[in-house]
Amino acid sequence: MADRLTDKIAKNAEPPSKGSRIIYCDGFSGFGLRVTQAGAKSFVLNYRINGRERRTTLGQYPQWSVSAARTYAAELRRNIDQGIDPLEIKDRARTAPTVYDLYRKYAQEHLPSKRARSAADDDAMWQKLILPRMGKIKVEELAPHDVDALHRWVSQDRPVRANRTIEVLRKALNLAIRWGWIEKNAAVGVRKNLEHPRERFLSDAEMKAISDALGSLSERVSADAIRLLMLTGARKGEVLRAEWREFDLEAGIWTKPSHHTKQKRQHRVPISTETLKLLRRVKSEQTSQRFVFPGRTPDQSLTDIKRSWQSVREKATVALWRAHPQSAALIRTLEQELQRQPKIAEVLSAAQQFVTNIPHGVLDVRIHDLRHTYASLLVGKGASLPLIGALLGHTQSQTTHRYAHLADDPLRAATELVGQVYSNARGDSTRGEQR
Repeated sequence: MADRLTDKIAKNAEPPSKGSRIIYCDGFSGFGLRVTQAGAKSFVLNYRINGRERRTTLGQYPQWSVSAARTYAAELRRNIDQGIDPLEIKDRARTAPTVYDLYRKYAQEHLPSKRARSAADDDAMWQKLILPRMGKIKVEELAPHDVDALHRWVSQDRPVRANRTIEVLRKALNLAIRWGWIEKNAAVGVRKNLEHPRERFLSDAEMKAISDALGSLSERVSADAIRLLMLTGARKGEVLRAEWREFDLEAGIWTKPSHHTKQKRQHRVPISTETLKLLRRVKSEQTSQRFVFPGRTPDQSLTDIKRSWQSVREKATVALWRAHPQSAALIRTLEQELQRQPKIAEVLSAAQQFVTNIPHGVLDVRIHDLRHTYASLLVGKGASLPLIGALLGHTQSQTTHRYAHLADDPLRAATELVGQVYSNARGDSTRGEQR
């Protein structure tokens, strides 16, 4: 007959000659101390649930006292009576997906639906930022303070990147809710860093300098691709992957296929006479039957124009500097000292050393800023925001609304019309009184 299990009994329990034995506690069915041949001791609870006999380990002795183990066993017994299986909970906890598992499913099911560049950017944030910090954490155990800590860490030197990282994680956790992994999203409610949208528009002088630089660029295909970007405001990917079958040069229409556009839908847009001139010239000068801007072989499109664009920016910047008295004098001095044309970095270093004010140049202009400049020119000519959005292929009005502040001149001209009416009215009244 079993005795009531005590710490003394547990301490003095002798190991069996082989295997293991269990010393059960009188008055608590199923609760006992298991002793192995090697002398290891642990508390166990035998129970029956859904017609199955089961046994779960509660804890090791002497790390756990008999009293603590008995209290825990009583708590589990209450759960068992309500149909909750302790072993099932343990198994679920052991096999519960981690944040790394979340990444793998996200990469398998969600990333393929994104554009290649966006998918690669997402993956970089997972690999470099999210997984190193929280890859081993169970998704169901991920807490808001974990997400906040990740955001603070990335924000130390990359505040905008920190915001994008949390957006990626939040999307993945929303998917986890859909998959039935969790019920709440720990990434909701993160206080994001303040962002100032970068706005860079080319001036007339800068546009001329870039156009002139394109004329001297040795990479003719890249130069023409940049010209098309300037003339149409299209995205870089749309231009570099453009095929001749997309263009109706008679009607002056460019129909971009859905797999080339960011909005993932076909975009039909008219093109200007100047653009048609460019395309007809390009077509007459090349043998490619497919791509407007072929790459190394006719069956491949041009993949990148980074080096060409850097060269254009440098040439244009030097031209702008030579048109400025102070920087022009500085460049002449350096040419005499070096007996050659100075490099961009050498001019900037000399300007800093001699505290010479030189024009900003266009070294900071990105390819995408050509698209912003295209939109700003349309606004300046009085084009409506919906019209600009249609030309640029925007699917949401708020995307185009970023250019609204550029329309001050047309708005001022419009409001002047009303002011003129009142002015004329006051003039008529005064003349009437004089009469």
